[in-house]
Amino acid sequence: MEEEKKVYIGNLEYGVGEGDLKTLLEEKGLAAKEVSVIMDKYTGRSKGFGFAEFETADDAQKAIDALNGQELNGRALKVNKAQKRKPRNDFGGGSGGSSGRNSRDRRY
Repeated sequence: MEEEKKVYIGNLEYGVGEGDLKTLLEEKGLAAKEVSVIMDKYTGRSKGFGFAEFETADDAQKAIDALNGQELNGRALKVNKAQKRKPRNDFGGGSGGSSGRNSRDRRY
């Protein structure tokens, strides 16, 4: 998705699905090319945010103007331009290569 045509939709109640977001957009006269709610890969539960992509950057801005602060299921939405995902420094966790002992316990 091109960033200037994509919006972030945050502060979603965990029960909100993609269909709910599509309906909300349609009620505002907005048509998104794609709508997604981000789900936790381990629990399958919503993470409380999603994205919508539009045909034009102008349509994306209209969505921001129409939805930011709008209440959905008792929560005020936070809607703004999506930003590129920042790279994570995920080294897989674990003990950092140590053989089960604390590294300061090593004798040289």
